[in-house]
Formats: sequence, C-alpha cells, structure tokens
Amino acid sequence: MVEPAHAPHRVSIAVRWGDMDALGHVNNARFFTYDEDVRLGFFNQLMAKDARFWKDYGLILAHIGCDFVAQVRAPSTLEVCYGIARIGSKSFETRAFMYDQGALAARTKAVVVWYDYVAQATLAIPDEVRQRLQRYLLPDQGEAG
Repeated sequence: MVEPAHAPHRVSIAVRWGDMDALGHVNNARFFTYDEDVRLGFFNQLMAKDARFWKDYGLILAHIGCDFVAQVRAPSTLEVCYGIARIGSKSFETRAFMYDQGALAARTKAVVVWYDYVAQATLAIPDEVRQRLQRYLLPDQGEAG
C-alpha cells in the first residue's frame, strides 16, 4: 500500500452528496469514476506537450478492479495516491489508493493499453512515454497491493 506522503502522484477529490447511495455511503461505482478522474488528469499532465495525444494515439482502458475497504460518507475529501505498478510492451498497470481521513477506503488496479486511434490497433509504448511512466513507478505492491 502506498501512503500519501510517498505517492508519486497525489490528488484530492471532494466527495459530493450526489455520490451517496440509499445506504448513506459512497456508491461503489463512484470509486471507478474517482479512478477515471485521477487517471485522465494524470495522463493529461504527463502528455500535455504532445498535440497528437488523445487525437491520433493515447490510451484505452482494458481492465479495472476495485477493492472496497471501508465506507465513505459525505462530506469528505479523499486523498488519492496514484502510480504505475508495471510497464509492459504495449500496456501498463496502474494503482490508485484512496484514503478517507488517513484510512484506506478503496484501491483500484487497472490495465491501460497504448493505442492507435486512427488504425484502431494497439501500439508499442514509445520509449519517451516509457521513460515518463518510469518516474511514477510504485514500490512493489505484491498481490496484496
């Protein structure tokens, strides 16, 4: 698990009243949206100087899973620690650790694929992108992370 102080990328997300379900806690589906918000913001920042990113090539989400650890209620602010767990030839894995008042509330694990939007095909991750991603590698999380 990555603590906020050691996260390669950290974002705060306000929990909104509309995120609640009938049981009075954040609906489980909202954690996937929180991950998406952090993931897209991270890659927008990482690739900001590349005008072709999101147009000719970029990312597609191949898989995402979430471990729900604790209930979250509004009002609250989640601290989300985000980083890269593994980099392959055409894909990489991300992790997000979502903390509510210092306690782990949820963790996501996603597989993201580098993709050619024009040709509708996977691409090898360019070396320059690979180098950028390596700056955000998380410590080895093992299967429990």
